[in-house]
Amino acid sequence: MSVLLCISFPVFAQDLGNASIDDVPLRFATVERPPFAMNIDTDPQGFSIDLMRDIASEMGQEVEFIPFNSFPEVFEAIETGDVDGAIANISITAAREKTMDFSQPIIASSLQVMLRQDKQANPIIDAVFSLDILYAILAAFGLLSVGGFMMWFFERNSQPYFDRPMLAAAFPSFWWALNLVVNGGFEERVPQSKPGRVFAVLLVISSLFIVSIFVATITASITVGAIKQGATSLADIEQHHIATTEGSTASAFLSAREISHVTTPDYAALIEGFENEEYGAVFFDQPILSWYARTQSSGEVRLLDRRYHPENYGIALAQGSPKREAINRALLTLREVGRYDQIHTKWFGLQ
Repeated sequence: MSVLLCISFPVFAQDLGNASIDDVPLRFATVERPPFAMNIDTDPQGFSIDLMRDIASEMGQEVEFIPFNSFPEVFEAIETGDVDGAIANISITAAREKTMDFSQPIIASSLQVMLRQDKQANPIIDAVFSLDILYAILAAFGLLSVGGFMMWFFERNSQPYFDRPMLAAAFPSFWWALNLVVNGGFEERVPQSKPGRVFAVLLVISSLFIVSIFVATITASITVGAIKQGATSLADIEQHHIATTEGSTASAFLSAREISHVTTPDYAALIEGFENEEYGAVFFDQPILSWYARTQSSGEVRLLDRRYHPENYGIALAQGSPKREAINRALLTLREVGRYDQIHTKWFGLQ
């Protein structure tokens, strides 16, 4: 009898152990990343949330989602064993593979640029009403006024046109200087005094530079406006004050190419700063920006067609995690039975 008990007892204990493990919900970290993970503090939902729930169900377990503020916090929780893994829009990279394991890819992604949709469609109108043009007009007005006053000072005793009090001669003198610059002057009002003639020659020569600067300013403003509206690559938008999130693959991509940019602690701060016009361009994950442009922006943004740095998202796990094989099998099953396609279509539409 004792022998039978010795044989059956370990088997019974093992069954209890397996049952207790399966009854414990999986603990998976996540961060707020619409449409992959949303409302994570109250009612988690999104592509990654739905997918992980179905994976857990296929494994015969429940899953509990633990909210975090950033990926560095998530990765630390994985390494310390506080969670079983993490899911959101986590890029599979060589650097992360050194400290973690990943499931098979759950979705393909890339990086993309989002710009604010310019309200003025005509760059010429933008250029004409720009501050640069206003400053150029004011500078030209000031130079012509000074030039006209100087000519009055030299010619007031030499010809009747300038022979009037200073205040009364203010506009006629300005008009004379303007005609000198635009039309070459009045033949019947050629300067008579030597100082007046010397100054008139200097004023004509100076006018060439004034007109050139004015035309160049307008041309530059129109060109900049056209570049902003016709931006098609990262090289075109360096002037837009680019932003992304701290520690992201997008930030690493920009840094590797020595493209100046600012970073925010998380995605929520990134979008808030963009909406508050703190910067003019966002460089981030294509699926997330596409979802934002389609559902949250009211048509006030545009995405550049070009995509950068193709990458895959995966489920992050601790190195050597015993759950990796079961998760991969469940993921393959969901793909084979069509459930993965249903979840993908729900959040991203038909591709």
